[in-house]
Amino acid sequence: MYVNKVEICGVDTSKLPVMKEKEKERLLREVKSGNKAARDELINGNLRLVLSVVQRFSNRGENPDDLFQIGCIGLIKAIDNFDITQLVKFSTYAVPMIIGEIRRYLRDNNSIRVSRSIKDTAYRAMQVKEALINKHQKEPTVTEIAKELGLPREDVVIALESIVDPVSLYEPVFSDGGDTIYVLDQLGDSNDDKNWLDEICIKEAIKDLSPREKKILNLRFMQGKTQTEVSEEIGISQAQVSRLEKYAIKKIKS
Repeated sequence: MYVNKVEICGVDTSKLPVMKEKEKERLLREVKSGNKAARDELINGNLRLVLSVVQRFSNRGENPDDLFQIGCIGLIKAIDNFDITQLVKFSTYAVPMIIGEIRRYLRDNNSIRVSRSIKDTAYRAMQVKEALINKHQKEPTVTEIAKELGLPREDVVIALESIVDPVSLYEPVFSDGGDTIYVLDQLGDSNDDKNWLDEICIKEAIKDLSPREKKILNLRFMQGKTQTEVSEEIGISQAQVSRLEKYAIKKIKS
């Protein structure tokens, strides 16, 4: 994960054990019966799971020790809240819990400060969204969430946008054989398509000019020469250069 880094929070990550599912199930049952030693053993046996989640946030520039500690808190919450009666693997339940804990930490410690009232609105909106999904078995619209909260739609949109993690321009979005594409590579300008089409049109229009007209435009606008200098170079009067230049530009525009 981190170059030449094996130890995180005093833990040698290269020696972290991998616990089998049967062992997890046994320990979880003992945890539910109040066995604290089983709880400690289960935590230590799932530290590699925490490490795998922390790897997803390695490009954020955060201290890996801090993320690992926060991830362990998410792991502990997952152990304490896991329902052993459900037919779900522990890791399936624990990973979202660990990710959520790390994301909350990143939000609360973000350099972009969001007011507490907006955050509260966002968290309430997320709770309402979850309730509506459970009730109707489909994703609710922002308008439906706003109606449940009794708030303007715009306030809910702003609140939900405020808790979205910022993305680095240098975050990779695709990699194939070492040729990586970053977020920065996908940014464009709203006028990109228009400029691209204009450029094609101009190139096509220039093809229809005579060799003399092309040379005049090249000397005037590519090399920055005056009409007098152009007239001396191609052997015609300055008045002719002016007339040919205007005619060529008119042809391009049309």
